[in-house]
Amino acid sequence: MSRPSVALRLFIAFLLTFSAAGAYADVTLPKVLASHMVIQRDLPVHLWGMASPGETVSVSFRGESKETKANDLGQWSLYLTPGSAGGPFTLTVKGANTLTLEDVLVGDVWIAGGQSNMEFEMRKASTAAADLPTATNPRIRLMIVDKAFSDYPRTDLTGTSWTASTPESAKEFSAVAWYFAREIEQREHVPVGVIDSTWGGTIAEAWTSLTALGEDAALAPVFSARGHMTDREATAQLEDKFRAQQINDARAQGKPEPQFPWHPSLVMWAPSMLYNAMIAPLTPFPIRGVIWYQGESNSALERYPLYERIFRTLIEDWRHQWQVGDFPFLYVQLANFKSGPAEQYHQIREAQRRTLALRNTAMAVTIDIGNPNDVHPTDKLTVGHRLAVAARAVTYGESLEYSGPLFRQVTPEGHQLRVWFDHANGLQAKGGDLTGFEVAGTDGQFAPAQAIIDGNTLLLNSPAVPAPVAARYGWANSPDCHLYNAADLPASPFTSMK
Repeated sequence: MSRPSVALRLFIAFLLTFSAAGAYADVTLPKVLASHMVIQRDLPVHLWGMASPGETVSVSFRGESKETKANDLGQWSLYLTPGSAGGPFTLTVKGANTLTLEDVLVGDVWIAGGQSNMEFEMRKASTAAADLPTATNPRIRLMIVDKAFSDYPRTDLTGTSWTASTPESAKEFSAVAWYFAREIEQREHVPVGVIDSTWGGTIAEAWTSLTALGEDAALAPVFSARGHMTDREATAQLEDKFRAQQINDARAQGKPEPQFPWHPSLVMWAPSMLYNAMIAPLTPFPIRGVIWYQGESNSALERYPLYERIFRTLIEDWRHQWQVGDFPFLYVQLANFKSGPAEQYHQIREAQRRTLALRNTAMAVTIDIGNPNDVHPTDKLTVGHRLAVAARAVTYGESLEYSGPLFRQVTPEGHQLRVWFDHANGLQAKGGDLTGFEVAGTDGQFAPAQAIIDGNTLLLNSPAVPAPVAARYGWANSPDCHLYNAADLPASPFTSMK
């Protein structure tokens, strides 16, 4: 029996939504609007949901009341006046019924997105034994988005809820995101809410809207895998069942959870599938910014050439979809890991470095704190700290160095090259000699180079390359890197070749 086309299924879904609208009697809210949530300070407070068509819905919050009417499909939406950080408050929504949201804080809301190194739970972090027992903080609120995928943008998440940070709630939360939230709350003295929307092993295009991907003809190759996927729902259900069984078995035996490599039949990783189910429902909810850790699954030989373009598209797409301006997008550069020859981690790092050309972005370099033998290093405290330092400077305006040295340009000086950096005050070699530098001539053949610190620049030379024109650093999946600045932040790997 043939399956209905995507277009037909979307039409059926629309008809079901339309016909169901008349069945609404109670006022309802999306799952992101719930007790214990954090509302973004200094932005209009957006509230929305469903009710009976034409029903009057009133909202009261912080002494302000406003009402609106549900449209013919039962949808309603309104905005309240922005306010400063504070709480806890009570928020009331009234229609045919009354909804009361308790313990609502106003502060800063961050989305934590990406794949397994962002998903990596606090309980598995190397610092968990020290920090989990003291994880109780009522000013930090956590929400984990359930894993889901969809052919079309959804208006709500599957089961999820907000909770205050406690040892119990924090242990399953993203370790990177929890450490980030802890530092921001301590430094900025405002409530912090973090929404953990992650899925291990996933690719960036799965987190980007179909509209954004489709607007760039150069991204047409990302749709090829999608075109080969058949019987998607049945395949996904079997794969989800298999994965859940494998994970449950491993947990029961006290073994590490298995990791599942990408395969084109994994429908949840097709273009836009995760954006539709795990990001789109959040976009009406105002946020302060995003922290992101992803890229490992885009490192394959057939994928990495498009990563810079996809990653930039994702960032610009999310900013467009949220419609709260060019919010800070802070991300982690891939750590050192001895991946196989078919994976190009150094190419992904370079794409991530070049993405800093987008405004209001910052990158936490982690080339020094990975585990060469494990793609999931357990030091998430340092990662969260480096992201938080970036946020403190870029988002909150603190005067502090937030980045390690970033390549700016090379200039020839006889048989040497001078390498210029941004964020280069106090260049130093830490933990070893300045290794990992190479130079090349016009033939593009790189050879190891000696590096000498000269003020805030480096001088590179190699007997094998008498007339160098290009330089690179840390150009390997797991390089040995020792260049830092005075703020004890590591330099990003780079290549000067386009």
